[in-house]
Amino acid sequence: MSDKAPAWVVPVMQAGYAARAIVYVTVGVLALIAAIYGGQAQGTTNALADLRGQWWGVLLLWIVGLGLLCYAAWRFIDAWMDLDTYGSDAKGIFARLALVVTGIVHAALGVSALGIAMGDSSGGGGNAESLTARVMQMPYGRWLVGIVGLAVLGAGIYYAYKGYSRRYQQDIRTTQTTQKLDPVMRGGFLAEGLVVGIVGVLILYAAFTTDPSQAGGIGQALHEIRSVAFGRIFLGIVALGLIFFGVENAVEARYRIVKARAGDDVETLAMKAKGKAEQGARNAGT
Repeated sequence: MSDKAPAWVVPVMQAGYAARAIVYVTVGVLALIAAIYGGQAQGTTNALADLRGQWWGVLLLWIVGLGLLCYAAWRFIDAWMDLDTYGSDAKGIFARLALVVTGIVHAALGVSALGIAMGDSSGGGGNAESLTARVMQMPYGRWLVGIVGLAVLGAGIYYAYKGYSRRYQQDIRTTQTTQKLDPVMRGGFLAEGLVVGIVGVLILYAAFTTDPSQAGGIGQALHEIRSVAFGRIFLGIVALGLIFFGVENAVEARYRIVKARAGDDVETLAMKAKGKAEQGARNAGT
C-alpha cells in the first residue's frame, strides 16, 4: 500500500458516495412519479426539501448533508494527494481541477441539505437563476457565467462518455454484484450526462442572452425534457437513468477502489473485461 493514501480516506469516500446515492435516487423517484402521474419534476434542492416532510426526513437530511460534505472532502483530498493517479502533466492537472470543481458543487449541496434540516426551506443558498444573476453583476460576469456553462456542459459530455466507454469500470472491484449491476451503472452515467449537459446549455444560453432567468439546475433540465414531444415518456426514461446513477453511486460506496491504496492484486471490472476480450481473441485465433 502507498503511504500517499491514508486509511481514513476510504470511509470518507464511502460516506460521500452513499449520500450522493440517496440524493440521486430521491430525484429520480420524484421525476418518475411526475412522468407517470403528471406534475413538475424536482431538482436536487426541492427533492431534499420534500424529504423534510417525512417523520424521518430531518435525520436523513443530516446524514445526507454530512455525507455530501464528506464527498466534497474526498474530491479535494483526491485532487491534492492524486489518489486516482492522474499525474501532474497538463491532462492530470485538468482532471484534478475538475475534482475541485465537483467538490465545491457538492459542498454547496451538502450545506443546502443541512440548511433544510435546520428549517431553511431554501437550503441557505439560492437557485441557479439567482446565483447566475449575482455572477452577472460582477465585472465580466457574463463571461464568467459562459465559462461555467461550458464547464458544466463539458462535465455532462464527460459523464456520457464515461458511460459509453465504460471508463467507470477502472475504479470498480470485480464481484458478482458489480458484474450484474454493470448495465445499470452504464445507463446511470448516460442519463446523468444528458441532464448535466442540458444544465450546461441552459447556463450558456443565459450568458448569451444576458438573462439569468434562462439558467436552471437539474429541475429545469427535467422540465425541458418534459416539455418536448412525448416528454413524459422521455422524462420517465431519464428518471430511471437517474435512479440507476444513484445505484451506481451506491456501488461506488461499497466497491470503489482508491488506486493509490488498492495495490496490484485488486481486479477491476476493466481488467476483467480486458481479460475476457483477450481470451476471446485467442479462442478466435485457434
